[in-house]
Amino acid sequence: MEKIESASSFSGLIDLAAEKFGGKAVLASDEFFAPKENLLKEGRGIFIPDKFTENGKWMDGWESRRKRTGGHDWCIIKLGVKGIIKGVDIDTNHFLGNHPPYASIEACLVIEEPDTDEFLSNNINWITILPKSPLNPGSQNLFPINTSGNFTHLKLNIYPDGGVARFRIFGEIIPEWKLSKNGELIDLAALINGGRV
Repeated sequence: MEKIESASSFSGLIDLAAEKFGGKAVLASDEFFAPKENLLKEGRGIFIPDKFTENGKWMDGWESRRKRTGGHDWCIIKLGVKGIIKGVDIDTNHFLGNHPPYASIEACLVIEEPDTDEFLSNNINWITILPKSPLNPGSQNLFPINTSGNFTHLKLNIYPDGGVARFRIFGEIIPEWKLSKNGELIDLAALINGGRV
């Protein structure tokens, strides 16, 4: 997949996984060095040279252990709002020798929130929206996504392991009108309802 050079290509789009909308990192294969929740924090992540944890160097991002067996690591993200995905940023800021060389992304649409066992089963229809693509260290890795489907969850796959500072999912919100109560006034210009400047 061809990268793009500037995040300005995504201007006018919303980060569908932003914590302020309810975005959440729900499950990861490994988060030994740094927790999955950091992926959705504000900013690009910071580097503090002298900060350590009981497992090693503190890193502001999600970081898994070095793989000793086959396979790869992954993290499942619940979007704060359902939407059409137009682009992603797999930001490896401050991850230099320990960034994953490749990543791919799968997406799905689920009506009711699956439990952990269901996520690990073959019952969810994951669709590849970004094939295995190279990542640069210490960089915003920006990829356009060409899909028209609506999605609620993404799976970030890293090959084989490593650290990602932030994960942004840019797209257009699909409002959930049926969740509104009868007679309830709705702010049609609100961001959460798909309003855009």
